[in-house]
Amino acid sequence: MTKFTDLNLNPKVLKAIEEAGYESPTPIQAGAIPAALEGRDVLGIAQTGTGKTASFTLPMITRLARGRARARMPRSLVLCPTRELAAQVAENFDTYAKHVKLTKALLIGGVSFKEQDAAIDRGVDVLIATPGRLLDHFERGKLLLTGIEIMVVDEADRMLDMGFIPDIERIFSLTPFTRQTLFFSATMAPEIERITNTFLSGPERVEIARQATTSETIEQAVVMFKASRKDREGSEKRRVLRELINQEGEAVKNAIIFCNRKTDVDIVAKSLKKYGYDAAPIHGDLDQSQRTKTLDGFRDGALKILVASDVAARGLDVPSVSHVFNFDVPGHAEDYVHRIGRTGRAGRDGKAITICTPRDEKALDAVEGLVQKQINRLDNPVKPAPRKAAAKDAADAPETTDKPKPSRRSRSRGGNSEAAAEAQTAAPTPAPAPEQAAEQPTTKAANKSDRADKQDSQKSGKSRGRGRKDDRRDDKVVGMGDHMPSFIALSFDERRAS
Repeated sequence: MTKFTDLNLNPKVLKAIEEAGYESPTPIQAGAIPAALEGRDVLGIAQTGTGKTASFTLPMITRLARGRARARMPRSLVLCPTRELAAQVAENFDTYAKHVKLTKALLIGGVSFKEQDAAIDRGVDVLIATPGRLLDHFERGKLLLTGIEIMVVDEADRMLDMGFIPDIERIFSLTPFTRQTLFFSATMAPEIERITNTFLSGPERVEIARQATTSETIEQAVVMFKASRKDREGSEKRRVLRELINQEGEAVKNAIIFCNRKTDVDIVAKSLKKYGYDAAPIHGDLDQSQRTKTLDGFRDGALKILVASDVAARGLDVPSVSHVFNFDVPGHAEDYVHRIGRTGRAGRDGKAITICTPRDEKALDAVEGLVQKQINRLDNPVKPAPRKAAAKDAADAPETTDKPKPSRRSRSRGGNSEAAAEAQTAAPTPAPAPEQAAEQPTTKAANKSDRADKQDSQKSGKSRGRGRKDDRRDDKVVGMGDHMPSFIALSFDERRAS
């Protein structure tokens, strides 16, 4: 069996490894460290929890032990997708480089620029950063990348998911062509493979196990859940989650609950605390000090349940996580592997339970296709309540009583409804009987009176209807001629007299 003493590491680094309690390297470490010590580019592909961080920190410390950093010109650069992973890499350097005089700086968001600028001005051997904050310092003229000897990209597939690939390409262009590049990823998407072909020169490919495999020490299960009503899905799903935690009982030493959306992280954490569970949220919108405090509490055992977005799916090194609950099926199948990889680490047993709604079944199929096995189905721990047939059915039944539909009011000032006007227009006007036709006036005076009445009615209709078409009204309009009542005539006479 290979031991760290067989890997030609610096004696001071070996002393730190021994003090940390490690004796034999993991497969990814045994494959990557010798090539990295020779100065070759390395492409490491391994599932989460296999020790990728030490695969590049140990050879970097050994190679950087000789030399001196200059102000604003770091000698090495480590890019990480999240603040938490960057902080964890910094902790690894502190552990393994404590007997070597190397300086480091951590450039992440949520921390004052002033403190970071001061560290860069003093000169650092190792610069650990997230892409966004690194470019912020560069654009402010506080940082030069022309002195980079070793560049590391950690969790490259997560960089792709978070949209950092354009930033990564730009950072590569700012570093010297002669640099050594160490590239680590759990999966190899086509876009990542394109970058490795572009920026790595004859890399040593170290691939451990099949891409995107899950550990055999993790027991996986899924609960198929369908809400009784669409508007109750959230509350009923949270109840299923609580029952799953209760079913596990004392076996839940600590747990991480993953949600797809940041808003759900806050809602689930608040709901769990309401029902007496020791839970706290962590996601990208929280202040960095709060995220650090929550993670420290979870690592120390002061916090039992961590409700997280995928920002915590990578790089959380908490070896004793007993359970992972997926409140949502992840949209990307690879994220499932990284989520459940938080449990069952370092040879320990773990359990991962996922809640799947009908709309998540396609995503679940993709997950099972990736891990190449069917995940065990569990019964829904929440049993449906018995229905009271008569009362329930009566309450849920739609109303079938026919009610008269209210007529729409006319927007004209005439007071007639549009529906009534349309009905009257649509109805055929009966032809006058012969006797009635004979009684109608045929004299010129009568015709003249009718024309005058029609003109007056049209003017009146325009003023009342504000331009509404006349064909929506009655064909016959009673005018102010021979049919005018006497009291109306008297009122007009009085106005004229006044």
